[in-house]
Amino acid sequence: MSRRAPRASIDPDVRLGWLRRALPLVKAHRVLLITSLTLSFAGLIVQVQIPNLVRIGIDEAIVDKTAQLGTYVWWIVGLALLQGLINFLARLYLLRTAYELEYDLRNIVYSHLARLPFGFYDRVQTGELMSRSGSDIRAVQMYLSFGPSILVQCLIAVVAFGLMLSINVPLAIVAMITMPVIGLLGVSMRKAIFPVSWMIQARLAHLATVVDENIQGVRIVKAFAAEGRQLRQLAESADRIRWAYLQDARIRSRWNPLLDNLPRLGLALVLMVGGYMVIEGSTTVGTIVAFNSYVLMLQPPFRLLGMMIMMGQRASASARRIYDILDTPSDVVDGPDPLDVPLRGDIAFTDVRFAYPNGTVALDGVTLRVRPGETVAVVGGTGSGKSTLGRLLARFYDVTGGRVTLDGHDVRTLALSSLRQQVGIVPDEPFLFSMSIHDNIAYGKPDATRVEVAAAAVAAGADEFIRELPDGYDTVVGERGYTLSGGQRQRVAIARALLVNPPVLVLDDATSAIDVTVEQRIHTSLREQMRGRTTLIVAHRLSTIGLADRVVLMEAGRVIADGTHASLLESEPRYAQVLAASTSLEAPA
Repeated sequence: MSRRAPRASIDPDVRLGWLRRALPLVKAHRVLLITSLTLSFAGLIVQVQIPNLVRIGIDEAIVDKTAQLGTYVWWIVGLALLQGLINFLARLYLLRTAYELEYDLRNIVYSHLARLPFGFYDRVQTGELMSRSGSDIRAVQMYLSFGPSILVQCLIAVVAFGLMLSINVPLAIVAMITMPVIGLLGVSMRKAIFPVSWMIQARLAHLATVVDENIQGVRIVKAFAAEGRQLRQLAESADRIRWAYLQDARIRSRWNPLLDNLPRLGLALVLMVGGYMVIEGSTTVGTIVAFNSYVLMLQPPFRLLGMMIMMGQRASASARRIYDILDTPSDVVDGPDPLDVPLRGDIAFTDVRFAYPNGTVALDGVTLRVRPGETVAVVGGTGSGKSTLGRLLARFYDVTGGRVTLDGHDVRTLALSSLRQQVGIVPDEPFLFSMSIHDNIAYGKPDATRVEVAAAAVAAGADEFIRELPDGYDTVVGERGYTLSGGQRQRVAIARALLVNPPVLVLDDATSAIDVTVEQRIHTSLREQMRGRTTLIVAHRLSTIGLADRVVLMEAGRVIADGTHASLLESEPRYAQVLAASTSLEAPA
């Protein structure tokens, strides 16, 4: 089933209020919404006729005995059934509107998240994003869909007041005398509840972050027997949410009784004034009964009005948190006329400077050339900037200064989708999805056949262990692939990159967790796979360096030496020191 694109988006003008920015989304579904509201209003018209029929029935059939009571009974039953049918249809269309709005809003947020650069995810917590993509979207959806319906429901007060005026003007004014006070109380409640609503959503997001980190890091938590500490952290976060909810409850308990009971005061006034008028002969018993029904009919809408105020404050807080994401620009985007061209793999870094969003300088004036079909190993100590080269090449980040080119094209002028299809990256900590091994390997080429997937697995040295699994290639791996060993995950990741067959391949310490004997078999295959392919290898092991045509030594974000392994070993003592350090780390204890 293909994904339907959102019918509209959020207005990008940040100067507008949150509701005005959401109006394009509501307008896109106006047919469903207007149909629902029209039916809802029709149901109200039918509803307010019933007390009037009761009034006429009492006065004419019971008091004056000039009409048949059964006639009014059947009319009331008929109107009740008609109202039920209308309300059913109104509710059906309203829920359809709500779900369509939620679908579009989720897709808008997710599409924007997919466009945001790696730097955004470096500084934003996953739990925070999950909260904004979940409960915050639901809060906005509830208000955009149910808010107009509640307003229509509140129109029953206008319709009922009009009917009451047509029956008895003085008594109608008495019945409605408390309503302005309710309006003023609603405004006061709105001001009081907004900061608490914002606080609740923010603290729910923090709790989601704590839960997410505990689940994702459960192995570390258990390894350090830190369950108690994490539970205390969770309890502290839950306590802060509880405190915010208690503040919300105090505000509601202070204002809701007033909003609920003021209409009942109107009921008492109607009974008192209306009773006196009946005694004086200026109105009828049926009128009193009808007015009582109308006053009771006014209570639910005003209760809903209080609920709408609270929904509005929650939605306002949630919308602003969602807009924080949508208003974050992506600085890694396609240019005005992006190029979609086949690449040979002629890589050039020219005076490249780069600092991560937190200010860490990774590259400081790197100049490096990798010719088409050449294999270059990049060696250096931790933090020397080795992995950053591959990330800039695939435009996970954009350079701070200088330029990165492929076949003479600045990577910023190439279409992102085309660039990343032609630059395959295998990270040192590969991520696997919770699906079959076949689907994980075929992730970059979903239509790949089993034969193609198996061939890539053979090239990556993964076929043997995959076939030994209970369901072979159909074995579903656990979350992040943790049911496999680190070396097995790396081999699956290598197979995933090889299946796409990119002209440029970046192996970011991609065999660091693989046993040396297995690695040797993989290297034999990789030599064949890398023939004619431009390959950048971030390496520590001598065996991996042996795959390269030449070696680049980096230190503090600079290239300090470039040559063959043998020449560097002979002429560059710092190269020997890096290799010695790497060898000592790999040596068994």
